[in-house]
Amino acid sequence: MAKGKGTKLIAQNKKAYHDYFILEKYEAGLVLHGTEVKSLRMGKCSIKEAFIRVEDGEMYIYGMQIGRASCRERV
Repeated sequence: MAKGKGTKLIAQNKKAYHDYFILEKYEAGLVLHGTEVKSLRMGKCSIKEAFIRVEDGEMYIYGMQIGRASCRERV
């Protein structure tokens, strides 16, 4: 969970807590590029069908949907 000043929780999968018994929780960051950052700040993402896989000591997320951000620029 996001704690502290200046942090914001972007997405949370509440259904996972209902459907599964959660043994451990991890908090991690994501590497994002370009418009993905803007889309997440606007709350346009879904992790409903997403899952994590550990490969070579790194965690990868699969099935996460990031919506498109509007391309309007403010003048």
